[in-house]
Amino acid sequence: MNDALRSLLDLLALERIEQDIFRGQSRPSVVPRVFGGQVAAQALVAAGRTVPADRPPHSLHAYFLRPGDPGAPIVYTVDRIRDGRSFTTRRVVAVQHGQPIFHLSASFQAYEEGLEHQEPMPPAPDPLELPTAAEMLPRHAERFLAPGV
Repeated sequence: MNDALRSLLDLLALERIEQDIFRGQSRPSVVPRVFGGQVAAQALVAAGRTVPADRPPHSLHAYFLRPGDPGAPIVYTVDRIRDGRSFTTRRVVAVQHGQPIFHLSASFQAYEEGLEHQEPMPPAPDPLELPTAAEMLPRHAERFLAPGV
């Protein structure tokens, strides 16, 4: 397993604090905020740990409420909204410093035969051949830094 994959898996390995409460960490970053995709992925992992393994994510809706602090852990609280025959619904709130920073609603669905209406995936480059975030950030740092910094 390469270092990038190991780093991602480590980032998604949430600590279970209580039955439906999890804690995630952030990577050290030159950007003074937590990357939104990280928070969304960790929230989805937290929700997924409360549903049966045979129900993969079906859809999600997310709201970024406040910037996250990369130096502080993020606590994810999962609400078990509904457990149906086919669908399971979860709501997750991510909190830092006592304030919600992110909200996610996710639906998980048991596999069922049905209509296929999705287009095939287009060709894409191998992710291992793409530049890393650390390589890309210096070229775009002015977009992320506040004026006068």
